[in-house]
Amino acid sequence: MRRIAAGLAAAALGASVLATAATPAFADEPDPDFAGGNTSLALDANPEPAWRGKPIRLDGKLSVQCEDDYISGFVQVLHSDACKKQERWHRLAWKRIVILFRPNGTGKWEYVDSVRTGRDGYFHTRVQARTSGTWRAVFEGARHLEPSEATDYVKVIGRRHR
Repeated sequence: MRRIAAGLAAAALGASVLATAATPAFADEPDPDFAGGNTSLALDANPEPAWRGKPIRLDGKLSVQCEDDYISGFVQVLHSDACKKQERWHRLAWKRIVILFRPNGTGKWEYVDSVRTGRDGYFHTRVQARTSGTWRAVFEGARHLEPSEATDYVKVIGRRHR
């Protein structure tokens, strides 16, 4: 990808691209210096504490760190996203986030929902408050993006109806 970026940057500046013709521009060989974009996932569950049977809103944001290894010249690894020069973190659009729940007293995560980030990198979903426990959002990673996750504990109050 860096070879393609270097060729496109040179072409954009009016320089000759013949210097890069000796190495294949579209080689599928992995770049050993590229580890992937460092991602960050944030999650917030509201209200806290929640009333049993009432909805809990799960909000979050998925971002990638803008680094020299990640953005190269005029070409970025993500095809539809770009970092501005003043940004340290850039929000990622249209990525899949898996929502899991672990009730108090258990060690098993339960699948709840799968959502996508919007064009601004934020995601939202509503779930019903059943019992106290930990909510977890997971970004499983993508091509050139490292996985990340976030958790938030919510205490549920109110009686159980038996």
